[in-house]
Amino acid sequence: MSRRVTSTAVVLITGSVLFAGFGTPALASADPLSLPGISLPGFGSSDFGSAGPVVETPRLASVDNFRDVGGSGRGYATTHGGHVTRGLFYRSNALVPNDQDLAVLTGLGLTAVYDVRTVEEVAAKPDRLPAGPRYLGIPILSGDLGAAVAQLKSPADAVVFMQQMNRSFVDDAATRAGFAQLLTALADTEGPQIFHCTAGKDRTGWASALLLSIAGVPQDTIFDDYLLTNEYTAASMKVTYDQIAASRGEAVAQIYQPLLGVDRSYLEAGLGRLTEQYGTVDRYLTEGLSLSAATVDRLRGKLLS
Repeated sequence: MSRRVTSTAVVLITGSVLFAGFGTPALASADPLSLPGISLPGFGSSDFGSAGPVVETPRLASVDNFRDVGGSGRGYATTHGGHVTRGLFYRSNALVPNDQDLAVLTGLGLTAVYDVRTVEEVAAKPDRLPAGPRYLGIPILSGDLGAAVAQLKSPADAVVFMQQMNRSFVDDAATRAGFAQLLTALADTEGPQIFHCTAGKDRTGWASALLLSIAGVPQDTIFDDYLLTNEYTAASMKVTYDQIAASRGEAVAQIYQPLLGVDRSYLEAGLGRLTEQYGTVDRYLTEGLSLSAATVDRLRGKLLS
């Protein structure tokens, strides 16, 4: 798989993989995850319900990967003896809430919503937002990965695909620019804010890992937070897996299973590439993303206030 294909990584971002028809031309689907002849429910659909509270932040049945970047309780502990601020930065999958969950979002007093999905993803499923917050689209990743996804022959291929995508968050200049715009907006805007992609796990997971790194959260905690997607979206993933199996067979479903959730090795691949290229997260932020020291300091101040 070429570096160009993986570094333009995009409408996969699991939960938004556009499966390329298994021998048919790549699909331009309106659904987050599509196969020829079958329409699969989107991640976070109200059809799935909630698996119950994992943290104090309200669980949203219709937006199942919504959570507080700061964690639960007092907030994630840092290596400096502090805790990450809660109720400030939220992360999520696509914001298409039912009426009850929209009321919960309204109660958060959000000042801004940052949507890092591609133009195609947004057109297929626009956000449904509470009144008040500023909406800013920051497309991160673009391109058609349908053909690349269709070439996957084994679960191992799919794992490598996801690892390469996370490396692209470091390698690809346009992708870095998108993350820079997101982090700058988070630093410069007051009040509670939320950022999201389609499944809330890859682009959103990388941004969350950067924020927690800025706050000084231990790396093991960052990985644990990253892996919460598998817990929060377990019901969604099972429905999607079962529908792929019913439509294309168990063997095909097994090939694509690694695309549906997250694995520690995915984030490790991205952070490993970051270390290779920049040495530290701080250098990635200031050299790779061209953030000013003042911007990083503002983020750190907010995260630890």
